[in-house]
Amino acid sequence: MSKIRGKGTKVELAMAELLHATGVSFEMHARDLPGQPDFVFRDAKVVIFVDGDFWHGWRFPAWRLKLSQKWEAKIASNRIRDRRNRSRLVRKGWKVVRFWEHQIERDPKIVSLKVRKTLVTAGAI
Repeated sequence: MSKIRGKGTKVELAMAELLHATGVSFEMHARDLPGQPDFVFRDAKVVIFVDGDFWHGWRFPAWRLKLSQKWEAKIASNRIRDRRNRSRLVRKGWKVVRFWEHQIERDPKIVSLKVRKTLVTAGAI
């Protein structure tokens, strides 16, 4: 597992390209916020998480039993941690947006529109 990158993944870089097109400045991996969000728009109080389909358990109930107990427990704990971090951020007044890896890869235009709409609503654009 030490070879698995948590930062600078292909999907994260693709998202960064989409965000650069908005023209709004952002920071990445803010260590002072719960869950170290992948992208942070401080002025608008918006955070974006880019979740890998496997690691964060997209449609997990459908395939969880195909995993060893170790991996099932790992992904289940990731999902619990994600919910806990989202709750903490919302309680602090942050708008939390999550995108799955496959969404960014398949529909970057739709992802970009959703980000833009969220930032307009938050007053960043």
